Amino acid sequence: MVRVLHTGDWHIGQTLRGYPREYEQARVFDQLVEVVAQREIDVLIVAGDIFDSQNPSAEAQRLFYETIERLHTARSSMKTVIVAGNHDAAGRLEAPHPLLARFNVRVVGNVRRCEGKIDAGRHHIVLADQNGEVFLHVLAVSYPTATCLPNLTRLDDETGSPVVREVKKLYDELYESVRPKLQGVPLIVTGHLHVMGAIESEGAERRILVGGQHAVPIDVFPAEASYVALGHLHKAQRVGRDTIRYSGSLIPLSATEQPYKHSVTLLSIDSVGVAVEQIPINRPVPFLRLPTTGEIRLADLYDHLTQLELPSDLEPHLRPFVQVRLAREGLVSGYRAELDRIAEGFPVRIVEARVQLQEGVVARVDAAADPYTQLADRDPEEMFKLAFMKQFNAEPTLAHLDVFHRAQAEV
Repeated sequence: MVRVLHTGDWHIGQTLRGYPREYEQARVFDQLVEVVAQREIDVLIVAGDIFDSQNPSAEAQRLFYETIERLHTARSSMKTVIVAGNHDAAGRLEAPHPLLARFNVRVVGNVRRCEGKIDAGRHHIVLADQNGEVFLHVLAVSYPTATCLPNLTRLDDETGSPVVREVKKLYDELYESVRPKLQGVPLIVTGHLHVMGAIESEGAERRILVGGQHAVPIDVFPAEASYVALGHLHKAQRVGRDTIRYSGSLIPLSATEQPYKHSVTLLSIDSVGVAVEQIPINRPVPFLRLPTTGEIRLADLYDHLTQLELPSDLEPHLRPFVQVRLAREGLVSGYRAELDRIAEGFPVRIVEARVQLQEGVVARVDAAADPYTQLADRDPEEMFKLAFMKQFNAEPTLAHLDVFHRAQAEV
């Protein structure tokens, strides 16, 4: 039996509306270390977005390396495979590999080519036990940048996306290079991208693939893979079949992720197949929605905050995050200043205040949100109008459009 733990999207160093998350991230890493020790994990796979920024702070880097050391102490025999995500600087992540190797950690950044051919050996990780017996192969593939996908020119007779074509070609080429070496041993493939059919978080996950195409079908991955460990989307979910999964983030990374249940994915692999289990990760800090359903009037916000019965001396890093859903009834311009004034007397952190959309605006935004239209085919002014309506519940005025056109001209 081989036990593999799949996680990803740590986003170390992230802030939410200016509030630091270091305390929360340290506490969920406590839970991760505990899972590794209690479940006797053999392999840890981290599917990208280790950091929130390509230039992480010293504090963020310290937390990362401390976590790596603690994981190794908890389970010294465990092998760790880390791939770079779109938030990571691949070269920076790979740079300390001689030191990380001492902790049985292997980091894989961008795809490298020599004379047009992929250096497949960098991505094929063979894991063996203390007796030298191979128990698992990992095809570690990071976020596919434009340089990883060299031929994005649309062919004359091509109807599909050149991005999807090149991503599939990338995985096909890598798989064909390792296939003769598998010899019946299980294979895990990683990916850091958006797979069609998966649920993304509004405003939290960048649509990262180039060329206006941001999602790929599941058939880009080799069908022979025992499991596909995905990163990038923050909601833990299966895609297509039970063995293609996003492990999800360890904490909510935006207000839209308030309802999520966070977890890591445990794989138990034996001669029969792969058993999948989601292990819950508890939130160190509450993330609340006021009200729990529907909307409230701004005048009622004080009463709702009072009913939380929070200690007045709650330390800043322990104060709950709160998203507020406001009804349009009685709302005037400048309402946010009044909301902040009300919340100032309570030990909370307001991270979102969203106003109920007018019915006509909802219908127009929904009708325009065609998931099959590529971004490259959208008119920039149309996109601006839709974004404005969604944010402010009204159409932009001529003055707004004038500012937009001047900004567009400067770009």
